[in-house]
Order: sequence, then C-alpha cells, then structure tokens
Amino acid sequence: MKRFLLAAVLSLLTAGSTMAQTVVLVRHAEKVDASADPVLSEAGQARAAALAAVLADAHPGHVFTSPLQRTRLTAGPAADFHSVTVEPIGFEGGTPAHVAAVAARVRALPDSAVVLVVGHSNTIPLIARALGYTAAADMADCEYDRLTMLDLNGEHTAAVVGRYGAPTTC
Repeated sequence: MKRFLLAAVLSLLTAGSTMAQTVVLVRHAEKVDASADPVLSEAGQARAAALAAVLADAHPGHVFTSPLQRTRLTAGPAADFHSVTVEPIGFEGGTPAHVAAVAARVRALPDSAVVLVVGHSNTIPLIARALGYTAAADMADCEYDRLTMLDLNGEHTAAVVGRYGAPTTC
C-alpha cells in the first residue's frame, strides 16, 4: 500500500499541471537529540537524501522551511539538486502566524509553481489545512515518513498522502 501511495504521489508530481500549484509537505527528518535546535541524525540524513530522490523529477522551484536547522537540513539535498535557495519563514507571532505566512507565501506564487515545504509535526498538518486540505491528520512526534502532495487549483485542493524513506513506527 505504501508503494502504491508513493507511486501516486510521484505520478502526480511528474505529470504536473500548468493550472495548479503542486505543494509537497513533509516534516523534518529525524534529529540527533531533543535539544532546541539539533542537527539531523544519520537516519535523518538518509531521509533527507531519500526526499531529494523522490523529488528528483518534480523540479521544485521554491523551498520553504522554518528557521530551525533540522528543517533546513532536511530540505537541503533536494534544494541543492534543483539549485533552489531554501527560504526560512520565521515564527514571529507564534505558530498561527508562521502557518499563515507559509500559506500566504505559497498562495502568492504562480499557478504553475512546484513548492517544497519542510516543517514540524505541529505545523505541517496546519499548513496543509490552511492550503485547503481540511482532512489533514495530526502527526505523532515519532512520525517522519509522511509526504503530503497537494494540488492547488483555485479554490479546489486535492491531496495524496504517501510515505518516503525508511518507514517510521509509532
């Protein structure tokens, strides 16, 4: 089932629509420890590489993260592969303001944009909902392998949820 979902995500990413934005949402990869701003563990580095591989044919032109290094490090290999600069969006005003800022930044892009957003277990579902995917499930703190692909077409949002990299267990 996981392979089918990932294949569907990849199919939609590579098919592309000139009339809809494609937004890929993932949580940062596994971190080395529970400190305030940790780097990625070896498993996290492998997951970041897996994300780059999944997005190799997707051609994201924009990459948004939080300002924390674990999100930037997760996005880094994919951004490097596509020669895109990672754009951190701050937490000024708290989580609701961050979510609104990410959604506004995505919505301001051209209709044909492909966007990667790397956030946190508490922000990625909120960002998905802010972009119109109201059924976005909350994430457990131990979940690192969810990839949500949104197709934003005006007021309509379609979503495919898949998994990438090594499976995580909660």
